[in-house]
Amino acid sequence: MSITLADQDKHTLRTAAYGAVSLLAAADAAGSPHKAATHGSIALASATGPVGHVLAEKSRGVQLNGKSVAELADHVLPALTAAVSLLKKQEPAEADNFRGTVIVAIEAAARSRRGQPSPTMTEMSRKITEALDAA
Repeated sequence: MSITLADQDKHTLRTAAYGAVSLLAAADAAGSPHKAATHGSIALASATGPVGHVLAEKSRGVQLNGKSVAELADHVLPALTAAVSLLKKQEPAEADNFRGTVIVAIEAAARSRRGQPSPTMTEMSRKITEALDAA
């Protein structure tokens, strides 16, 4: 499998993946957002293939700031769609790998809570999945 990603493409993938975990952690503000972020990040660090290599690279410039969850979502949700779209163009199997990796990460983040994920986490998971599938 040969895949060539420009620095901007790698930035988009990292923003999308780590941003999805950040969105889910932000949606769990009443619970334990740090646990959600930790569990989701561990899942991303466990990724394999070219996507795993990109996510494992140290990166400067991934900005996941926002004054609100809405601002963060405005940045991350389009990045999720763009990441899947650019991977589909080069290697559809890697697009599936990226999608699966993000889904596992948000499931890991959601399961960091005791009991069921909160309704806000469930809704944010739906929005993240919708953005992944929009490509």
